[in-house]
Amino acid sequence: MDAPIPTLAQAARALAAREVSSVELTRACLTRIEQLDSTLNAFITVDADRALQTAAVSDQARARGEAGPLAGIPMAIKDLFCTEGLRTTCASRMLENFIPPYESTVTARLRAAGAVILGKTNMDEFAMGSSNETSYFGPVRNPWDTSRTPGGSSGGSAAAVAAGLCVAAIGTDTGGSIRQPAAMTGITGLKPTYGRVSRFGMIAFASSLDQAGPMTRDIRDAAMLLQVMAGHDPLDSTSIDTPVPDYVAALDRPVREWRIGVPEEYFSTGLHPEARAAIETALEVYRGLGAVIVPVSLPYTQHAIPTYYIIAPAEASSNLARYDGIRFGHRCDQPKDLKDLYARTRAEGFGPEVKRRIMLGTYVLSSGYYDAYYRKAQRVRRLIADDFSRAFRDHELSVILTPTAPECAFQLGEKNQDPVSMYLSDIFTINVNLAGLPALSLPCGFDAAGLPIGFQLIGRPLDESAILTMGHAYQQASDWHTVTPGISS
Repeated sequence: MDAPIPTLAQAARALAAREVSSVELTRACLTRIEQLDSTLNAFITVDADRALQTAAVSDQARARGEAGPLAGIPMAIKDLFCTEGLRTTCASRMLENFIPPYESTVTARLRAAGAVILGKTNMDEFAMGSSNETSYFGPVRNPWDTSRTPGGSSGGSAAAVAAGLCVAAIGTDTGGSIRQPAAMTGITGLKPTYGRVSRFGMIAFASSLDQAGPMTRDIRDAAMLLQVMAGHDPLDSTSIDTPVPDYVAALDRPVREWRIGVPEEYFSTGLHPEARAAIETALEVYRGLGAVIVPVSLPYTQHAIPTYYIIAPAEASSNLARYDGIRFGHRCDQPKDLKDLYARTRAEGFGPEVKRRIMLGTYVLSSGYYDAYYRKAQRVRRLIADDFSRAFRDHELSVILTPTAPECAFQLGEKNQDPVSMYLSDIFTINVNLAGLPALSLPCGFDAAGLPIGFQLIGRPLDESAILTMGHAYQQASDWHTVTPGISS
């Protein structure tokens, strides 16, 4: 197969028509990984033999008329989903050699639908980062400009999709970790409503914020993947027990007279002028489609960064306490006593950013500071969620439209010594996680340096259909999502 790697929908049609086999498509992806990944570093583990075996089984099943909805589609998985028998590292030395004895619900559902898992993608360590530079296995490089970051923490999945190393990928989003890298690599990234997709087997960073979602070339592909991933899971107590609509069938609804809220706080200081111009052009496309643009205000937006960086580290401190050198993961050599075992194991196993967040989280949860910081942050979180609820209700909005990131992909190493500047990369995405809402990033242009620009659509709780429909309408009227980077080995 010499043609470019197709979209998921294109691949599904070609497989169904027997124009290509899953083995051929999988080999094409593996060949591109072999050619390009030494430059991009998008994968931590490539499972080539098992991928080809799965592809052969898929071809046999299709010949018998037993193909599932994702039968034969080669995909990549962010390396924090437990995959039975396949290494899962969280891009950390702490889990460098960890092989899970069980399967996450997300990957189990993908496998049951017939997907071929090529391997596990690179990421920021334990999903803590916005540039994919905190990985123990080295940074991922942006296929549009390999001197730049692809964003984080799902940078490996984003780069793999953008460069055509796979047909689609799965990422996770705690504060923007699907949407920000999607914007920086020119692909589509969807963060579902909290609880819409099971977190079982997804190694936790911040349990009240983490959510898995698809990273694809276009909206139709994202809808097809979400259809398989979504749904109640009795193994996850935070999973929402509500019917899953037909996301694909809803895509082609007309959006005339749909109301799009545009919050003034997201277009003030900090947004790069070229990003502003591209997003304003996207709004004109929506006006041309008959949508109504409504100015709104989300006044608690300014409190997003401090609120998030109290709540998320607090939950990380609790979740990462289990890595003690006794039960699983890295263990220091020849500890003198139990205290030495704990201290040296954690000092050796975690990188600087993970340590920083554990220390911050432990501090805000400590006696005397819990009320002053953590409890107060949870109260502000409620105010942020109320902001969105009020805007949707009072203005009868269908969706809210904002920038995804304040700037395009920045240089590797540019913000490593300035954590606050790095944290501000997620300033437009964090509120969505704090409120538990669904949101979608899609490309809308390029800056003068040829780097992708993205915008974000935010929906009401459990209304992924609305943002998918609105995003699909834009992609039908534009072609930014069809442009791919010209990377070569």
